[in-house]
Amino acid sequence: MYLEKERLMCNAGRIKERYETLLIFMRGCLKKLFSAGYSWMYILWIHLHVGWRFWRWRVHLWLQQLHITESTQNSMKQTLLFIRHGQTTWNIDHLLPGQLPGIALNDAGREQAARLADALALIPISTVISSPLERARETAEIIAAGRGLTLQLEPDLMDTNVGRWSGQKFDELAKTDPDWKAYVKDPTVAPEGIETFPQVQQRALAAVDRWRTMDSIGAYPAFVAHADVVKLLIAHYTGLDAGKASSLFIDNASVSIVEIESEHIQHTQVIAIGWSPRPGWLKPAILEGQKDKEDSPVKEDSPVVENSEQKT
Repeated sequence: MYLEKERLMCNAGRIKERYETLLIFMRGCLKKLFSAGYSWMYILWIHLHVGWRFWRWRVHLWLQQLHITESTQNSMKQTLLFIRHGQTTWNIDHLLPGQLPGIALNDAGREQAARLADALALIPISTVISSPLERARETAEIIAAGRGLTLQLEPDLMDTNVGRWSGQKFDELAKTDPDWKAYVKDPTVAPEGIETFPQVQQRALAAVDRWRTMDSIGAYPAFVAHADVVKLLIAHYTGLDAGKASSLFIDNASVSIVEIESEHIQHTQVIAIGWSPRPGWLKPAILEGQKDKEDSPVKEDSPVVENSEQKT
């Protein structure tokens, strides 16, 4: 009788221990699930909020049309354009470039950069600041061409320093390197010789603040950089944790836009994230109407009036 009672007590103890272990495991799972759910909900809220601001901004520019340059001269706002470089063969091959030199744009990347430059033609970009890495610098040169701007190089806009992983394929690293898998999961922690996301964010943000507060920078500075850098800058301005910045999507030759009140830095609005505008999206209606008239055939009995001013 005594042995039977002792055996039942032992079984009860084991059941209680397993129950407590299961309870701890379930709490951990729920905590992770809630954390992941909260992160995705917050990112969704960011995109919805930015989307609303973006369309208001577009309508505002459309209403201004030909008065964009005039209205920005006396504005206390700065509109920061964060541009990712065009495509490279390394992007296609899923290779990690890091800060390796000699990685230039491919033909598609140059076409993307030219298309973006055309789309931004009516935005009065006042300064172009670029990462010195070839893929960003070449994109910046295409953006700056025809604007009479001197390209400024900023080393703190360089891509993430991924150290020993530079030149390797994403897929291979995911299969063979546990350090890489841990870094992808939590980029706020990194092995020696690898930059963490907070470190990249800190240097990039310091560079942007240093340039944008210069007297000669103007109202529309453009910063040409890399996907990680743009993601981390947008994460800062939206309040997203640096470790979650990789959830944002920044395509090649896309522009992200942030408006800052010059006198009130806390009044900051993200207007666009990873936007790829098509050429002509902001073409003034007056120019479209003029082009239609020029394209239409002239009647034989209609007088032809020459105009010495050509608007393009």
